Amino acid sequence: MVPARQPEALYRRLADHLNFLYGTEGAGPLLDSLERRLQAHTLKPPPTAGPLGARDAVLIAYADQLQGPDAAPLQILREFLAARAAGLISAVHLLPFYPSSSDDGFSVIDYLQVDPAYGSWEQVHSLAEDFRLMLDLVINHVSAHSEWFQAFRRGDDPYADYFLTMDPRTDLSRVIRPRDLPLLTAVDTSAGTRHLWTTFSADQFDLNFANPQVLLEILDLLLFYVGQGAQIIRLDAIAFLWKQAGTTCLHLPQTHEVVRLMRTLLQVAAPWVMLITETNVPHAENLSYFGNGTDEAHLVYQFALPPLVLHTLTAADGTQLTRWAADLWLPGDQVSFFNFLASHDGIGLLPVAGILQEEQLQALLDLTLARGGGLSQRRGPDGATSPYELNINYLDALSPPGELEADPPRAAARFLLAQAIMLSLQGLPGIYFHSLVGSRGDPQGAARSGRLRSINRQKLDRGMLEAELADPSSLRGRIFRGYAHLLRARRSHPGFSPEASQQVLDLGPGVFTLLRQDPGSGRRVLCVHEVAGRAAAWSLQATVPDVALGFDLLGRGRVELQGVHLAPYQARWIDLDREGRA
Repeated sequence: MVPARQPEALYRRLADHLNFLYGTEGAGPLLDSLERRLQAHTLKPPPTAGPLGARDAVLIAYADQLQGPDAAPLQILREFLAARAAGLISAVHLLPFYPSSSDDGFSVIDYLQVDPAYGSWEQVHSLAEDFRLMLDLVINHVSAHSEWFQAFRRGDDPYADYFLTMDPRTDLSRVIRPRDLPLLTAVDTSAGTRHLWTTFSADQFDLNFANPQVLLEILDLLLFYVGQGAQIIRLDAIAFLWKQAGTTCLHLPQTHEVVRLMRTLLQVAAPWVMLITETNVPHAENLSYFGNGTDEAHLVYQFALPPLVLHTLTAADGTQLTRWAADLWLPGDQVSFFNFLASHDGIGLLPVAGILQEEQLQALLDLTLARGGGLSQRRGPDGATSPYELNINYLDALSPPGELEADPPRAAARFLLAQAIMLSLQGLPGIYFHSLVGSRGDPQGAARSGRLRSINRQKLDRGMLEAELADPSSLRGRIFRGYAHLLRARRSHPGFSPEASQQVLDLGPGVFTLLRQDPGSGRRVLCVHEVAGRAAAWSLQATVPDVALGFDLLGRGRVELQGVHLAPYQARWIDLDREGRA
């Protein structure tokens, strides 16, 4: 990525952002206040800072992902990663670990504290010494139990205007939101009953960013997290940030301007830090958060990928995945995709609207229910409900009923092929903890919580997990070893760098094929993935006519490109510039 511009120009840009949001009259004092906040933070790059490359992969985990009797969960997680993941992943996305009241951490009570049940800031700092740290900036809303909200209810300054109040008679029919719940929540306050905006739940009250003091608080928080070692800041639910009656309240110009302001602020204060936007929306809308390629997010979640790969492997047809991937583009060399298949949330369906056909979407709904999952609904502006996301563990979603028990090798091969596809695509890969260790879903957890998303949020006992991973015949052991093999192979070739070019090759519906090339060294890797579950052979000579022999990074042997054989669900990553040397 290119060096940041000179600070003088960046300060002028900060003023321009504030002018856009709040007008020229208020921008001057706001800029003065922002500069004072900047001066209060002493920021320096951690030892793991640097440009992204082929060796980079992010593990997504809860702070209390692993449990044990003798240590705080954050300490247990760090010990596990040091023992099991060193040399496999380079970064950790630590899901919200702040004191919270619901939604597994996303109803934040206190932004500045680590929940004592998880550990301490010192343990977060220790994790940041070994891995790039990705932290959540959960700023669309705060918990009903937060001091900010309780001060609002009392009418205390300056919090009286920190939240969005609305006359319940206001026409809000155009508002787009992800859940089928009331948009406004009645609250008793010192000034009487008031109706407040709650996009996600009655425990999560939306902040009022039309109040510039709210924005200053959040920018201060952003700098605080950078000071704790964060190198990637995830902007949770950012698309909903700015509200305006009479609009959809989604992707408003002011929301994009806030992202631009954060990008500029980081260029001033911490140019080694990257922004990533979490926007589970149709693909074209998602891409809008790249801005012009230099002024908004550095990374954008590739939300269309999970349902597309699921469709590909359950329909035994890579046609749609190939077409979609062939149309991918980036607006510049300073941005990239964040590729993932599973996370703490479900598998969103909006991102593949217009990509998958209605019958293909219906097939995903049907298999989710048949394989033990559930469906979350959303209500549109017309009042009608429609499926919003599939709530199912990704391994379960890929596996026909009974196969995981009857034929674990085939189930593991299919699952690992899905991961190989994700790892081969241009961008930074994100790996959910449960995918790395071969977890299945937790329907009992979903039943206990009453939330469908809990099916994929189980916390694990470290001792039991270690015992299963040590057993080579167990499903967990099989998947973890296979995943580790994929990650080591990926790290070995510069063609997997986010900056490496990507050419999608259409060789028919039974295979998904990419050609990646590192711009610096010119080295190429041909990635071939058998998606139909049938042994097959392809001649790849025409795709790279200058190469007759390659070296399979996964099979560790020579490959003749004239006749490349693939077993069911096999991936072959072929180094085209190694000339078959072992």
